[in-house]
Amino acid sequence: MDRPLHPLGRDEAIDVALAHALLRRAAGAGDHGSALRVYRPHTRIAAFGRRDTLLPGFPAAVRAAREANFTPVVRAPGGRAVAYTERALVVDHVSAADDAIADIDGRFRTFGALWARVLRDEGIDARVGAVPGEYCPGAYSVNGRGEVKLVGTAQRVVRGGWLFSAVAIFDDADSLRPLLVQVYRALGVPFSVRSVGSATEEAPGLSLDRLEAAVIAAYHDEVGVIPSEPEDQVLSIAGELLADHRVVESEPA
Repeated sequence: MDRPLHPLGRDEAIDVALAHALLRRAAGAGDHGSALRVYRPHTRIAAFGRRDTLLPGFPAAVRAAREANFTPVVRAPGGRAVAYTERALVVDHVSAADDAIADIDGRFRTFGALWARVLRDEGIDARVGAVPGEYCPGAYSVNGRGEVKLVGTAQRVVRGGWLFSAVAIFDDADSLRPLLVQVYRALGVPFSVRSVGSATEEAPGLSLDRLEAAVIAAYHDEVGVIPSEPEDQVLSIAGELLADHRVVESEPA
């Protein structure tokens, strides 16, 4: 939805840094409202989890991403590696909370069900649950027909707040499959290429604009939040956090 115009907006790690910044602002300031950011990436991204960076195969996975013209970053929420293109839809939802850890499973259930309803309304046989061998496996992923992953969900919880992120693969699954094979092979983590799907493969007539509008409406109806562009304070915090999310070029092993 938003297209940052701030000078940081063209940094390869800005989108994941903004998610982190939104969480830090909400938790640190004690702001008991919610913030919602909905966007389409401005470049092809391979987003690694913190655990991935500790694996001996991480440098090789990073090289595979770069060679495929995907920008490697380290994302704010938990989980394993994911990849997406400009034809994806990303939602970052943050909120302050006195006990953010208390309802982790409840948030997964609520927003997993929300995404499944949106996709079903668009003619996709969407269900909540992992499929065999999926990338970044999670019990509250949203799948198509019980066979392919369409939406990945992840959280980050800190003292005073939480971040819930969802990545919907709208298109370009053919570009993601070979990359994810190489990335997961390098990381030494189980993966099945047959688990990778996209909304357009499930509903060929669906447009990304229509899906985005449906998601925004669902978040408004479910939790009463609408998307907003990052404020200057958030952009400033994101600038301070960029180094945490960039991947430094690795030397060949």
